[in-house]
Formats: sequence, structure tokens, C-alpha cells
Amino acid sequence: MIQFIEFLQAYSDFIIIGLLLLMSIIMLAMVIERFIFFSRINVAKYSNIHALDIDLQRNMTIISTVGANAPYVGLLGTVIGIILTFYQIGHGGGEVDAGVVMMHLSLALKATALGILVAIPSMMFYNALGRKAEVNRLKWKVLNAQKDKE
Repeated sequence: MIQFIEFLQAYSDFIIIGLLLLMSIIMLAMVIERFIFFSRINVAKYSNIHALDIDLQRNMTIISTVGANAPYVGLLGTVIGIILTFYQIGHGGGEVDAGVVMMHLSLALKATALGILVAIPSMMFYNALGRKAEVNRLKWKVLNAQKDKE
């Protein structure tokens, strides 16, 4: 257990921040792909709404998953930072190094902030792209309603 705690002390900051960075890069790649797709889509070429929906919803789950789970990754960093703080206090032998305690608490706050910082834009992008998908779905319905009248 002591080796695990020492591993966390050495690498938890890098693991949590790296994971949040990876999540944000993946999310941004999917957002860029979706915005390019929505700028080029021609709903008239789709023969049925189900095929359109498949294309409209592609990669949207990844964006929402990042937005929903980034705060949990930040919370994990918070919990690890607090565990390390209590471990340091408990194994201080009566002498507590305030600098080390503050370092672990700063990890906790940093991880929480970064998790929220990744989640907020992700959910904003998800909602904006969801609206674009709905608009394209409605455009398809209007085009097909006009074809049915003719």
C-alpha cells in the first residue's frame, strides 16, 4: 500500500491532468469534425430520416460523454489529493510539513477546476451541435413534405 501511495504522490498530478487533456483533445477533434460535417451536409440527398439521423448523431456521444465524465475525473483527482494529504498528516510523526500538505490540497483544487473546465465547453458544444442536428432534421422533413404535396 505504501508503494501505491508513493506512486500517487509522484504521478497523480500528471495522470489526472493528462487524462483531462486527452479527453479535451478527443472532444475538440469530434467537435471540429461535426462542425465541418454540418457546414457541408445536404439533407436533400437522404432518402429517409433514419439514415440522416445516423449521420447527424455520429460522434455526438463522445462529446457528451466527455462533458458528463470530466467532472468525475476532476473529482477523482480531488479525492486522491485529499487522501495524500491525510496520509502525509498521518505519517508525519507529529511533525506536519505544511508545504507538502498544501501541495496535495492544491492538486485537489486544480483537478476539480480542470474537470469543470473541460466539462463546460464540452456540454456547450454538445448542445450547439444538437441544435444543428435538429435544424437539419427539420429541413429534411420540410423538403419531404413539399415533395409529398407535389
